Amino acid sequence: MSHTDPQLTDDVREKRPTFMKGVLFMVVMIIIAVVLVIGASTMRNAEGPRVASTVPEPISVVVSPVALSGNFSLSETYSGLATARRTSQLGFSGGGRIDDIRVDVGDRVKKGATLARLDTRSLRAQLASADASVDEALAGHALALSTVDRQRSLLEKGHVAQQSVDQAVAQADSSMARVQAAKARTNAVRVQIDLAKITAPFAGVIVARNADEGAIAAPGVPVLELVETGQLEARIGLPSSAAAKLVPGDAYELSSDVGPIGATLESVTGVIDPNRRTVMATFAVALPGELSSGSVVRVSIGRDVQEDGFWVPVKALTTASRGLWLVYVAAPEGDGFVAEHRSVELVHSDGGRAFVRGVVQAGDRLIVDGLQRIAPGMPVAPREKVAAQHDISE
Repeated sequence: MSHTDPQLTDDVREKRPTFMKGVLFMVVMIIIAVVLVIGASTMRNAEGPRVASTVPEPISVVVSPVALSGNFSLSETYSGLATARRTSQLGFSGGGRIDDIRVDVGDRVKKGATLARLDTRSLRAQLASADASVDEALAGHALALSTVDRQRSLLEKGHVAQQSVDQAVAQADSSMARVQAAKARTNAVRVQIDLAKITAPFAGVIVARNADEGAIAAPGVPVLELVETGQLEARIGLPSSAAAKLVPGDAYELSSDVGPIGATLESVTGVIDPNRRTVMATFAVALPGELSSGSVVRVSIGRDVQEDGFWVPVKALTTASRGLWLVYVAAPEGDGFVAEHRSVELVHSDGGRAFVRGVVQAGDRLIVDGLQRIAPGMPVAPREKVAAQHDISE
């Protein structure tokens, strides 16, 4: 027969009521939470959604009335190069040793100035020999003339026949031919001596020096390069439609890195370059000293485009889909205005303004500033400003 410990039995009896109390507490808390949620939901549905009871203040925006136009003028710019009218590669016609070069790169020379020389000692010796040949031929000719005079005197006295006189005259003519030949050889040597130096064919600046003293110059090989500085030409390729508007002899203003340059149109070829598809126009620069050869110059030519639309500041445009743009107008609504967007198509852009076309009416108040602060349907307070209109029309 077993006996149960009385203390152990009391502990078990105490744990069972404690567990039941915990479960009952959890059930009560869950019921309270459900009741609170249902009550809050019921009160929210009874009150309805909370909305703002005040209308937002209109945003002040700068507007300008839309001015529709059936055409617009644009200025198209074409570029070219300003080059020297004449550029020469200078060399010796005959070969020889270079004795002296008197200029260097960057030197400015006058027309006719001697720039370089060859060693001409051999040529001068040939000239002396040729001069002696001339003297010899002249002496022979003088003797032949004297012989002709004597033969004619003897013919008058009947001592010689006419044939003797004719032979003397023929010898005199032959001696004269020898004199002419000797003089021609002398002149040829003098020409060679003259060609043994390089002279400036026009005033300009030396831009290249390809040899020094002591070098052997080959015939025709450039030793110096001379660029004319007194006259510059600007050659610009233009579309045939633009070139047709130019008038030779008229004055035009070209733009360059040094500022505006006056020029006179000299000629228009009228022939389209097959590679560039342009017509070459040549301008004579009025003040060539202000511009360096090889500088880029530009000419602007106006053109009228027949297109319906209106001008807007570029800052009044926002991007849209499919290549379109958006503008905002202040549209009347009730006693005020709201912002509405309109789709437009960009036709031409010119600096800070653009010519567009779209569903905008003449006189609509175009919002030209502060687009980042507005959205479609937002109340706005338009205020017109003279400067804003100038941004569009100028």
